[in-house]
Amino acid sequence: MDIVSQVLEKATNQDRLKSTEVQKHLDVEIDEGSLLVVDYNSLDQQQVKNNHEDYIRQLTRDNVQLLINKVWVLPTKRIEEAIVATLPTPKFVLPRAQRIPKPKPLTKWQQFAKEKGIKSNKNRKPKLNWDEQLQKWIPNYGYKRTEAEKEKNWLVEVSDHADPTIDHLAAKRSEKVEKQGKNELQRLRNLARAKNIKVPRCGIPNSDYYYDTRQIATAVTVARSSTASVGKFQSRLPKEKDARNVKDMVPGSKKNKQPSFKPGEETKRNLAFVEKILSKRPASVLASPNVTTEVQSRESEGESRQRKKTKLGKKGFKKPKSGKGKRDPHTKVGGRKRRGRN
Repeated sequence: MDIVSQVLEKATNQDRLKSTEVQKHLDVEIDEGSLLVVDYNSLDQQQVKNNHEDYIRQLTRDNVQLLINKVWVLPTKRIEEAIVATLPTPKFVLPRAQRIPKPKPLTKWQQFAKEKGIKSNKNRKPKLNWDEQLQKWIPNYGYKRTEAEKEKNWLVEVSDHADPTIDHLAAKRSEKVEKQGKNELQRLRNLARAKNIKVPRCGIPNSDYYYDTRQIATAVTVARSSTASVGKFQSRLPKEKDARNVKDMVPGSKKNKQPSFKPGEETKRNLAFVEKILSKRPASVLASPNVTTEVQSRESEGESRQRKKTKLGKKGFKKPKSGKGKRDPHTKVGGRKRRGRN
């Protein structure tokens, strides 16, 4: 029964297959190089309204059939087990959705290999290598290779003259970390070189980065202050001084530090601070018993002086001028006559 059902199903599928010949009122324009079909025939509006999806699917099938018919007319060749058609030069210039990607810049080693004519054998290397010590296949990179290296290098051979107090396994691991850091630094340098960014090679940067000695002083001050103690316990260079333009950048600069006081000056400073605060409070607070008598007496003296100033500063009082007074030097004793206030 299974064979019969398969034959019947195959026969029904063959009946469903449509002809490769498609008839159109107007010939479609086909570009074999771009695999593009342009259909200028008008759509059947009634079919579009009644059965939109089936009509569009049928129309697409007919146009694709015409394109395939054109492709199989082209010259073909066999590559391994597939028959491939050779497409001609495209006629239509299709717009791109995005810009053409720029070629990736070469690294320093790739540039050197290109100049010297060195060819890489990266594609020829196998992905797996047979390890005689572990008796298994190990990949050239990845976490499995790292695990295999740990299994192989569990014991390090040391010469007779080596220092026995040094952990050679830890030294080997640190050497690997340094190598990784060096590779990462080289990768960043390649990126900077591709973007035309100047990077110092090593040591102190040259004049391309610091055009003035003040910039070097600023960099030294910021580096020294970038610690947990804000540079308090950092040693200074000979004749080193803090930069002048780092007041806002460095919180521990000398300009932000409070000056040191002598024992007597500190007491005066604190009393002046208390007087400044109490002078802004109301009189009820000043009369409280918590305030010391010395501060109260000073505050009362300040209030009396202020009262005198305001009393003398009223409008209508004018200072007498010389030569204007009415006095007889023969009848009156010396002394200046003062005018009364009006």
